[in-house]
Amino acid sequence: MTPSLLLPPLLLIGSNLVMTYAWYGHLKHPSWPMWLAVLLSWGLAFFEYCLAVPANRIGYGAYTGQQLKIMQEVITLIVFGGFSVMVLGEPLRWTYLAAMGCLVMAVVFIFLPVD
Repeated sequence: MTPSLLLPPLLLIGSNLVMTYAWYGHLKHPSWPMWLAVLLSWGLAFFEYCLAVPANRIGYGAYTGQQLKIMQEVITLIVFGGFSVMVLGEPLRWTYLAAMGCLVMAVVFIFLPVD
């Protein structure tokens, strides 16, 4: 598998791990002042961009922009599902899994040949 096919999903996984923590990690610290939560989240977002931008630059051409976006959305839900269970202690409900199934179908559709 070529780097332009393999590297984008790997970088997007890393990007989503960082961004999920930036957006939702502060919820475990409700005593933090809002300014601190925003500042720390913003600081983490820089590193997320350091992964997401190269993922899309490297992947564009091997994947269409639409394929990259759908791939990113599915990765986001997978990462957040794990994060919500392991970090936030929330149950993984059937409705979340049903929504994930719908997005998986979006991936199937976006990667179908249009010939």
